Amino acid sequence: MNYYEIKEKDYFTGTRHDIISLLPKKSDQKVLEIGAGGGDTLVYIKKNNLAQEVVGFELFKIPNSNQENELIDSFIFGDIENENIPVQENYFDVIILADVLEHLIDPWAAFNKIIKYLKPSGQILVSLPNIREINTLLKVFFLGDFRYNDGGVLDKTHLRFFCKKNMKKLLETGNTKIVKSFPSFKLNKQQKRRHLYNLISFGLFENFLTFQFLFVIEKR
Repeated sequence: MNYYEIKEKDYFTGTRHDIISLLPKKSDQKVLEIGAGGGDTLVYIKKNNLAQEVVGFELFKIPNSNQENELIDSFIFGDIENENIPVQENYFDVIILADVLEHLIDPWAAFNKIIKYLKPSGQILVSLPNIREINTLLKVFFLGDFRYNDGGVLDKTHLRFFCKKNMKKLLETGNTKIVKSFPSFKLNKQQKRRHLYNLISFGLFENFLTFQFLFVIEKR
């Protein structure tokens, strides 16, 4: 069964304001989003003059979405693990990988492949789900239940699972370095309670309170 085919449309749509908040404040940059879903984030970026050119890359078409919105300069369909992006190397100022790498068979090889499309002065913005999140830990280790879900950390379409130090190992290569990292509750207003718990506990339980970690990465 292809679990992507039975997901609700809202799984692939929605604007990633947390990722957008990490974008360099430039109007002349070229932005590529891999795993662009319905294209909502790219449309927001272009509409708000945060990029000169926006390009989406997605596995399949999503009917009645923003994939065909005229604000998106190009929307490419394909499998990033098996296909190249039809642009020259060192082309993009920003590449967005928002909850993408955990869906891949070999995210390490894919990430190294993607790097070549980034300008030497560019940035990659990444978010990854955190397997150490408290609800996931309680379910697995105390209830003995590693049941997959239709979304969240144990999404049925996730092939790889990471703790923060494993994320760093994936994202810091001979060609890249992490310059910033954030727990998702610092950038997501819907997670205010977790942010408060983290402040009260002086950050001791940050790894357990975090659904996702977000990273800003630059070329070395």
